[in-house]
Amino acid sequence: MSVARAALLGRCPRCGQGALFDGYLKVAPRCSACGLDYGPFDAGDGPAVFVILIVGAIVTVSALIVEVKYQPPYWVHVALWVPLVIVLSLVLLRLAKALLLVLQYRHNAGEGRLE
Repeated sequence: MSVARAALLGRCPRCGQGALFDGYLKVAPRCSACGLDYGPFDAGDGPAVFVILIVGAIVTVSALIVEVKYQPPYWVHVALWVPLVIVLSLVLLRLAKALLLVLQYRHNAGEGRLE
């Protein structure tokens, strides 16, 4: 299974069958299909940083375009951008976390190793 497919589906990076997550963002202890231990995997704050930067760029550019073209009242900005920030953050956070965990497995990355 490819990295992108495993991350999009939230599947085990080794077999592609078992679930990677036990909840929405909680990583399962192990794969239900092949038994791969997910304990050593740790994405840390990486997914949140990527999501903040991506969502921030999208919303900032969009808000500036809307402001320059239409000059709406401030309540319209709030009505547009707050829900967009929440939805994009929730959707992208799970995807970013899955992607980093799958890449960590594929590249045999670990903490404190330089080789």
